[in-house]
Amino acid sequence: MANPRLLFVDDEEGIRLTLSAILKQKGFDVTTAGSVPEALEIIGAQKFNVLLSDLNIGEPGDGFTVVSAMRRVQPEAATFILTGYPDFESALLAIRNQVDDYFTKPADITSLVDRMMKRLHGVRLTDRPLPVRRVTEVLRENATQICEQWLRWVDGTPELAAVPLSRQERTDHVPDVLNELIQRVNLDSQNISEAAVTAAEKHGAARCRQGYSIPQVLLEAHLLQRAITSTVQSNLLGIDLSNLIADLVEIGESLGFLLEVSVRAYQVACVQQKAQAV
Repeated sequence: MANPRLLFVDDEEGIRLTLSAILKQKGFDVTTAGSVPEALEIIGAQKFNVLLSDLNIGEPGDGFTVVSAMRRVQPEAATFILTGYPDFESALLAIRNQVDDYFTKPADITSLVDRMMKRLHGVRLTDRPLPVRRVTEVLRENATQICEQWLRWVDGTPELAAVPLSRQERTDHVPDVLNELIQRVNLDSQNISEAAVTAAEKHGAARCRQGYSIPQVLLEAHLLQRAITSTVQSNLLGIDLSNLIADLVEIGESLGFLLEVSVRAYQVACVQQKAQAV
């Protein structure tokens, strides 16, 4: 029997070299890829018996893209995930219907090889349930991390960091925005709450007083949406995909509406500020 053909995807060169060498010694014919585009190109051009992919290839959750591509193009291949974060266990369990198993870094080589070979010989590796969560649950659980990530990106953006604000002044609106998004999606409501509209108006007026420009307000909102999207991507393996698109559309529309409210309030406040200065 020919050696099983294995595609190993990891963006860390040291791990690619070390682990691929060990897997070759264990009888696998190993091909490596260091990025998602490279992996997708290889999947489209070559046949494999096994995929072993890091969960985070450059960006959080990128391994899910590689797994999905392999399942679509080569559904007969066994698929495995490597993760450096043991606390992702509940999320990884959620796609047991898409991956055969997962391993925590640093992986135990004997166990890794044994479980991959069992799968190649038709052994079902797990019958554990597949818990999944809605996007709003992920946002609620990660609200603090979203705020922190957003603040890091703001502080790392010279155009925004140039505005001298305290941490509280810069972030005070973010928890309210997140809470509104969660409430609106959970209730399947078509209307933004009055409290959220009032908060958005206060935020816009405050940004005028603090010396922001409209492009800075827009950039700040863009970074918040990016932080939300990044969090969803990082937890994609544990999200109920049946509601994912609809929930993301609803979140995007709600963010857009609140941003419009803030910008209008900003413009009104700036007009009033100029009139008072005359």
